[in-house]
Amino acid sequence: MTLAERLAAELGADAVIVDPDVTSSYRHDMMPLAPYGSPQAVVLPSNTAQVQAVVRICAELGVPIVPRGAGSGLSGAANAIDGCVMLVTSRMKEILEIDADNRLAVVQPGVVNLDFRNAVEKHGLFYPPDPSSYDWCTIGGNISTNAGGLCCVKYGVTTDSVLGLEVVLADGEVLRTGRRTVKGVAGYDLTKLFIGSEGTLGVVTEITVALRPLPQAPGTTIASFSTIEAAGDAVTRIVREGLVPSLMEIMDASSISAAEEYLKTELGTGKGCAALLLCQSDAGGEAARHELEVIEQVCRSAGADLAYTTHDPAEGQMLLQARRVVLTALEVYGTWLTDDLCVPRTRIAELLTGCERISQECGLRIAVVGHAGDGNMHPTIVYDASSEDEFARARKAFDDILEVVLSLGGTITGEHGVGRIKQDWLQREIGPVGIRVHRAIKNALDPGNLFNPGSMF
Repeated sequence: MTLAERLAAELGADAVIVDPDVTSSYRHDMMPLAPYGSPQAVVLPSNTAQVQAVVRICAELGVPIVPRGAGSGLSGAANAIDGCVMLVTSRMKEILEIDADNRLAVVQPGVVNLDFRNAVEKHGLFYPPDPSSYDWCTIGGNISTNAGGLCCVKYGVTTDSVLGLEVVLADGEVLRTGRRTVKGVAGYDLTKLFIGSEGTLGVVTEITVALRPLPQAPGTTIASFSTIEAAGDAVTRIVREGLVPSLMEIMDASSISAAEEYLKTELGTGKGCAALLLCQSDAGGEAARHELEVIEQVCRSAGADLAYTTHDPAEGQMLLQARRVVLTALEVYGTWLTDDLCVPRTRIAELLTGCERISQECGLRIAVVGHAGDGNMHPTIVYDASSEDEFARARKAFDDILEVVLSLGGTITGEHGVGRIKQDWLQREIGPVGIRVHRAIKNALDPGNLFNPGSMF
């Protein structure tokens, strides 16, 4: 029997795709820089047993497996290599359990982030991770890259909401990590080891997550600044005040103008706005009012030309929409290439200034938005994909930005992962000893290099 025939015998013919015209749509994620190949088959298992069968067949035949969720990633971590089997978890989309009393849930990896948030909200509960693609990205994909989102400043990234995992290992066995209890420190923290491993250590088939009480409808403060330095100073002062808003986002002038043009509206920033700070508090009642009053005062004292607060959820959502649509808005000007990095919050202004300099040097638009509350920035380079020269300049700008990040004491990724575009940068950041330890873990769990070879290392 051929590989496809063996896979079809275990999963059913409708769960195995070999038509190149169809498999080609699974070759890569949303990162244009990352290399990719052509899979010989795409499989869509529905349960853990079927994943085990795929892993055992591929291990026996020496065929690499690349796990993939919805394909919303931005690092190439789910890109095919020639001759691989793409293991797509989109059919594993069951919410297996919602335990409201213990504030936890168990889900399969193909559950869409927003669908899950809506489901637990009916129980008065809240799942915090909210990547910008939350309306189509899956929780399994979020696990793979340890995705973040706009609420990270208060609620952390994906790993901060995960209690345990079920993982199919390279020998086809099932490993269960973590717990269902609030506390638990027995043994190594294997759960966190697999989160952010980009499918290089195993295939996650079940996820136990911690839930929170549903927060209050947020109030929103928006502040505009005529200089990047003033906006950066406001971020530093807000942190120094001990405030922990549920959201604190920053937009530079280029991203503001793109969003306004796309939405056909004005954000009220006025001419000469160099940066916009957008904060929310979901504490509710007087607590939220006090928190946003202090934030507004801090922004004014840092030099804000305008500071405005609303407790109308609809108005707040409208303001937040401007932040969420930036990548889509930039498509009007060309193909976008977005970076993902993190710097100390006190050095956000230096990063934005560095991006302005690089934009002038490469002659391309670079728009910067980011999660100011935790220093996770997303410089986005816009270029003409039909021009080899512009693509080369965009590629150089991408690397130049990472150079600035490391010089500021930052890290090369805050939530998108290393994938197939930042292997050299990972080595620079963590050093030879760090790489050796990473490889030792990979070799221990996947000695045949079955899972996602070429990603991360």
